[in-house]
Amino acid sequence: MTRFEVWAPEAERVEVDAAGAERCPMKRAERPGWWEAEIPGAGHGTDYGYVLDGGETLPDPRSPWQPAGVHGRSRVYAHDRFAWTDDDWRGRPLPGSVLYELHIGTFTPEGTFDAAIERLDHLVSLGVDAVEILPVAAFPGRHGWGYDGVHLWAPHEPYGGPDGLKRFVDAAHGRGLAVVLDVVYNHLGPDGNRLASYGPYFTDAYSTPWGQAVNFDQVGSDEVRAFVIDNALMWLRDYHVDGLRLDAVHAINDHGATHVLEAMSEAVDALSAHLGRPLFLIAESDLNDARLVTSREAGGYGLDAQWSDDFHHALHAALTGERQGYYCDFGSMRTLAKALTKVFVHDGTMSSYRGRRHGRPVDVRRVPGSRFVTFLQDHDQVGNRASGDRIASALSPGMLKAGAALLLLGPFTPMLFMGEEWAAGTPWCYFTDHQDPDLARAVSEGRRREFARHGWKGDVPDPQDPDTFRRSILDWGELDKAPHRDLLAWHRALIALRREWPELTDPRLDRTRVETGDRWLTMRRGRVTVAVNLGHESVLVPVPDGVSLRLAADPLVHLVDGRLNLAGSSAAVLA
Repeated sequence: MTRFEVWAPEAERVEVDAAGAERCPMKRAERPGWWEAEIPGAGHGTDYGYVLDGGETLPDPRSPWQPAGVHGRSRVYAHDRFAWTDDDWRGRPLPGSVLYELHIGTFTPEGTFDAAIERLDHLVSLGVDAVEILPVAAFPGRHGWGYDGVHLWAPHEPYGGPDGLKRFVDAAHGRGLAVVLDVVYNHLGPDGNRLASYGPYFTDAYSTPWGQAVNFDQVGSDEVRAFVIDNALMWLRDYHVDGLRLDAVHAINDHGATHVLEAMSEAVDALSAHLGRPLFLIAESDLNDARLVTSREAGGYGLDAQWSDDFHHALHAALTGERQGYYCDFGSMRTLAKALTKVFVHDGTMSSYRGRRHGRPVDVRRVPGSRFVTFLQDHDQVGNRASGDRIASALSPGMLKAGAALLLLGPFTPMLFMGEEWAAGTPWCYFTDHQDPDLARAVSEGRRREFARHGWKGDVPDPQDPDTFRRSILDWGELDKAPHRDLLAWHRALIALRREWPELTDPRLDRTRVETGDRWLTMRRGRVTVAVNLGHESVLVPVPDGVSLRLAADPLVHLVDGRLNLAGSSAAVLA
């Protein structure tokens, strides 16, 4: 027997349409707007849907399993049937960790959870602590980025469905790796989204760049907030996930006294205490506001970390020389030094790109650097380029090594994007598999128009072209070839050095010292100094103890000894 429950506050009559049984009328529950029914014989594997006021059969808003795609019926899934083997897993705290962002569909040629398991040993040997996977909530078609998910409770079936995700998490934990899941609560995709049929899940009071805004503070929003918070707890509890990355929280509009993010943080902390393992929330935000990661007791939201786009912009622009778009305010050694020591470059300063002042300062004496996730590449910064080109296509191995040293040895929580550790030669494009022909055409044409407005003269890969997706799949055959092999060794050595020297995981921002010249920079963290030359001529760079180190102009950087005392020509790490 299975108990069915659904929130449909505006319906006059609700029925369960379960396979193998006649439609079963539901009765009003004690909770306002909720309906309930029990169906004998229904259990794990039973397909079902709900019928509102005699209309069509709809998937469950909280569907745990969508084997027939986003438009199909839901399927009952019993979480207690899975045989977990991670009883000894006690979690991995975020401070001190190195993250690794990957997309299940392009991490391997097979594009499944099970195939990704076969590559986890590579991540262990690399030295990372946690894998952060792009959204897996069911979305239309077979492949896509996952940010247009419409069934937030159901792992994408082509990846392997609910059991596939559990096998992946279980295998990661067995190797000592934590798992962070990217979730999207600021909007839902347009194809297969039937939440509005059930109740006021959306509001016209606000807008987002991606469609209707989720209703977090208007009429009926209490249940919508519960829907989102319960979803977050479900991933952490039922799938044993260790943390969540919250997509674009600046697009979550909530003007209530207690912001939904604060309420979520409180609920996750309570679950963490109950489970006896650390759980964490990481926000993506372009607000440059540390209140997100300030404790609730101090008036913040109490999230555990947030992405730092300013660090990426400062490092990317310094390495590549790009100044278009939002890079226009970045690129100098001064802005890179500020990003390394003050977190936000725009901390109340004028943003030329926005045409206004932006951000607010971080109190570096009180807010630890571990609460800021930094990266040289991520899915957005690669995939939202017109051709999905990685930074390795524009930089020499020496410059890539300089960037990696500043990222992995800096005072923050660093993150690598899949394949970055060996300078993958494959692009990572924006790709979709929309089944609705009108939506597919609109996405393809919109992508071309977007880059035409920015003056792009080259071809823009069609997101709907299957080849755009196929070209984005990692080529694991590159690992043993030059220069990929050498760059992989460099990343492994940097992460090992980070583990060996405690000052490299010290989150206290006021203990990082940075000096700069025209195109050189030194970053001192206790006994460890990182020196880089990003210019075209050799320079003498002052390092501790009154010594000057000559750094040449960007020849290949190399590992010189077995003590992980890294030195090279355009970049050096002295310990």
